[in-house]
Amino acid sequence: MPARELQDQLNTLREQLDQNPPLSEEERTHLHELMVQIESEIQLETATQDASIADGVNLAVERFEVEHPAIAGTLRNIMNTLGSMGI
Repeated sequence: MPARELQDQLNTLREQLDQNPPLSEEERTHLHELMVQIESEIQLETATQDASIADGVNLAVERFEVEHPAIAGTLRNIMNTLGSMGI
């Protein structure tokens, strides 16, 4: 089930953030806002899929790709799962 896989990936991202990587407060806030949006989508599992969530995750991948490759990798996994959910 893609929603379960997406939740697992969010948990991985949380664990990575709990390790306190060197992120600015703005970067942490941005990631937390994305996580809240994704969790809302999981809870709703609605047919009114919000493309802005996928766009936001994609932008975050680009933002973190160079300095935080592990976080970017987890975000890429989230993108793939969102895609398989049709979002």
